[in-house]
Amino acid sequence: MNAMRGSARKLAEAVWGVGRGRAKVGYLGPPGTFSQQAALTYDPMARHVPFGDIASVVRAAEVGDIDEAIVPLENSTEGPVTLTTDLLVHHTDLRIRREVVLPIHHCLLTEGDVDFHQVRVVYSHPQALAQCREYLARRLPRAEAIASLSTVRAVQDMQIHGRGAAAISSMRAAEVLRAFVREGHIEDIPGNRTRFVVLAPEDHEPTGRDKTSICFDFEADGPGTLYLSLGELAERRINMLKIESRPARSSLGRYIFLIDFEGHRTDRFVAQALDRIRERASSFKILGSYPKARTPKA
Repeated sequence: MNAMRGSARKLAEAVWGVGRGRAKVGYLGPPGTFSQQAALTYDPMARHVPFGDIASVVRAAEVGDIDEAIVPLENSTEGPVTLTTDLLVHHTDLRIRREVVLPIHHCLLTEGDVDFHQVRVVYSHPQALAQCREYLARRLPRAEAIASLSTVRAVQDMQIHGRGAAAISSMRAAEVLRAFVREGHIEDIPGNRTRFVVLAPEDHEPTGRDKTSICFDFEADGPGTLYLSLGELAERRINMLKIESRPARSSLGRYIFLIDFEGHRTDRFVAQALDRIRERASSFKILGSYPKARTPKA
């Protein structure tokens, strides 16, 4: 039995790229997902460990089963991955240590060379279905879109369903699961990218090319409340890169604001701005300081 397990482990290492590197990096599995591709891009020498959902990846990093967790945070077409955002805001003390921006190209996969008029259902992760919404309306208007737990699980769902089903997934998933690529690059928006973040107990030391992510809210609403807080950045000529909001959950109409801006939390003027925003806010959290990712070609 041990010999069989050893053989299975070696096979997994050969097929999925699992190595014996210094770090264990968890990702949203199963193997073949875009999350695994992001993990391989981030640290090709690490041991890459798949998990069934984003919350499980984060929990494993919290308890030390893995060294780092890489999770999707936002997509250039569909916006934030709200599950990841809410975990960062409400449920974990892990910090963002790095970010990886990955070009996302979707394929329509089938079991064999199935004609379009034969396809009745299309499986994929909700994000992938949304990123290919116009394509599906144009090419498969009569097919029902069904959500799967991941783009790889979508291929498995398609294979269980049999002929008459299709899946939206990656070229790597097609190779791994031996699915037929009916069409490639079916995403609606050219240049489609997903930003992944690497979570760890500590964020990154300053590099000179950094960004910082924070979240905060206000107990009392009033004219200029958010404006004055953001002004702390402007007064110090700190460039804000992104702002979004999520419901605070405590009451209707109350929101938590998330912002990204240039600089490291230990930089002099950044530290000053953070102190002033903290004073104005009723809750405040630094999500991490980390090197800015270079945007890859699509």
